[in-house]
Order: sequence, then C-alpha cells, then structure tokens
Amino acid sequence: MSRLFQPRNPKFWLMLGLNALSTALAWVTRTFELSWPAATVVVVFALGNAALGVALMLDLMKTPPPK
Repeated sequence: MSRLFQPRNPKFWLMLGLNALSTALAWVTRTFELSWPAATVVVVFALGNAALGVALMLDLMKTPPPK
C-alpha cells in the first residue's frame, strides 16, 4: 500500500483524478438516457480512462516506496 500512496508524486494525483472521472462517467451513463452515439463516446472515454488509471497504478507500484 505504501507504494501506491505517494502524495508527492504527480502520478498519484493523476490516478486519483482519473478515478474521480470514472465515477462521474459511470454516473452519467446510469443517470441520463443517452443516444447510441453519445453513449458510445462516453463508454470509449470510460474504458480509456480506466486503462490509463490501471497503467498509472501499476507504474506507481513499480516505483520503490518513499522513505
């Protein structure tokens, strides 16, 4: 857990921001009735956002823990 929690690393804050954006995108898809093109765009953004968040998380876990 110490490898993931690195408040001095900008990647940590970017990962948190992407998680918040994922929550917002999920809320939009469940709350509003979107047309097919709009739903497709939101889903593509959500999947890309999730993939980037996982990549950042894995990158943070590869770095040594702060001392």
